[in-house]
Amino acid sequence: MKEEGNSQYIIQDSVLIKTSDGATLSAVVMRKKGILTPQPVALLFFIYSNLERSLTEAKYAVEHGYVSVVADTRGKRLSPDAVLPYEHETTDVNAVIDWIIRQPWSNGKVGMYGGSYSGFAQWAATKRLHPALKTIVPYVAAIPGLGLPMENNIFLNANYQWAFYVTDNKYVDDVVNNDTRRWETMRNRWYESGAAYNRIDSIDGKPNPLLQRWLQHPDYDRYWQDMVPYQKEYARINIPVLTITGYYDDGQISAMHYFKEHLKYNPKAEHYLIIGPYDHFGAQRGGSAELRGYKVDSVAIIHTREITFKWLDYILKGGKKPDILKDKVNYEVMGANKWKHSPSLEKMSNQTLKLYLTDKKMGKDFLLSASKPVKKGRIEQTVDLADRKTFNNDYYPEPIIRKELDRSNGLFFISKPFDHPVSVNGLFEGELKATINKKDMDIGVVLYEVMPDGEYFELSYFLGRASYARDMSIRQLLHPGIPETIPFSRSRLVSRQLSKGSRLMVVLNINKNDFAQINYGTGKRVSEETISDAKIPLKIEWSNDSFVKIPVWQ
Repeated sequence: MKEEGNSQYIIQDSVLIKTSDGATLSAVVMRKKGILTPQPVALLFFIYSNLERSLTEAKYAVEHGYVSVVADTRGKRLSPDAVLPYEHETTDVNAVIDWIIRQPWSNGKVGMYGGSYSGFAQWAATKRLHPALKTIVPYVAAIPGLGLPMENNIFLNANYQWAFYVTDNKYVDDVVNNDTRRWETMRNRWYESGAAYNRIDSIDGKPNPLLQRWLQHPDYDRYWQDMVPYQKEYARINIPVLTITGYYDDGQISAMHYFKEHLKYNPKAEHYLIIGPYDHFGAQRGGSAELRGYKVDSVAIIHTREITFKWLDYILKGGKKPDILKDKVNYEVMGANKWKHSPSLEKMSNQTLKLYLTDKKMGKDFLLSASKPVKKGRIEQTVDLADRKTFNNDYYPEPIIRKELDRSNGLFFISKPFDHPVSVNGLFEGELKATINKKDMDIGVVLYEVMPDGEYFELSYFLGRASYARDMSIRQLLHPGIPETIPFSRSRLVSRQLSKGSRLMVVLNINKNDFAQINYGTGKRVSEETISDAKIPLKIEWSNDSFVKIPVWQ
């Protein structure tokens, strides 16, 4: 192991670490010259191997008073092993920590930080919590099986190329990842062909073995459960945690799942949340002045890394807690240009609006009413899943503010105007009641603010498979012709100040587009269904006592 130095740092860029099962991991270690006493260690564990980036990350940590260790996922950079994302982090991260605490420059205290895959790796490490791991700071942390490559049991195409990006070589394949035209062409051809989802890589022309491996696990089963803490395992996580995510982070439901499960099973956990108007990459930086056409409030711009190392100082060195952490939940109220602080997600709101999806017309829309309909009614919807000329469920918030919505499909429910300002604060959920002619369907529910000027501000959305509504680990098919109750809750958290005269809109639709699997409702494995299973259109009768619950502060 060769040491290289300059006037300020001691750098080891070829560290090799053995795991308990005989694999080899590579890492970069950097420390400040002239410091002879053991120091706490800031550990970043990531899959996007790049020596230049590792050195940049390490330098930042060293300049903030830490020994830095940047470790690569098994199979990456100098590791001779195969790359198998997600499947070894529960042991591999702890192998790195074991190695760290045996070094003379380590004082036995390790803090982890980082975003996306690195956020996942931190939570994976807590499944078998190492006594030397004193805190984690996960940003926009992923959960395999719950956020990607499937969300609420629906496989998504947004990260299709990611498998090639991280496994094609020992670093990353930017050329493949950035080949937007190739992936758009693949999605379009697959959608138009009506081929089974498990044949999508044949449309591309290159086998995707990771995707095929994942498709064998459409339930949130032991395969996924073994990758991160599951249920009661969260009770054993007794270290402080700082979670950072954004309202428009694609994987926000993953970050929020960790947060909610940790506090559910360990109510006294010292777990803080920072959330604001950020997307997946913005949350890792601290935001930007404009996000998908929305001009972000000035107070929302933060510095994620500075907050991270102030937090590490707080936990590992007895320093001051970061100023922004005035309570457990710290959130920026879009439109109000201010941060608010709450002891829990539930205390973000002081009222819950229960709004019914009625069959009463209000102009071109249906009424979203606070009063439960006195008389039972229904709204009929027919979806031709064989039709490839149209898309259903335009749920993705790009742009965040729209002048018009696509009204060629879906059901639109609108509330009466608010006669005073009100903030939507928290996670919306609901209960849909429907009778269908098939055994399953994939549902999209989008929540908008309709501003006084008539423009639409997307607040949050839900996308999920009806047959997993009650338990994501067990598929429970619907019964054709029998009324069913379908609860949903894993939407995106949001905080937004609505002005007087604004209204709420809920758009209800069936997912059918080239961005995700298409569920034809036969009850077979969705990845094996084809357009030939769509000969009979999906027919739905939505009951007018279906409702959404929206947390507000007023």
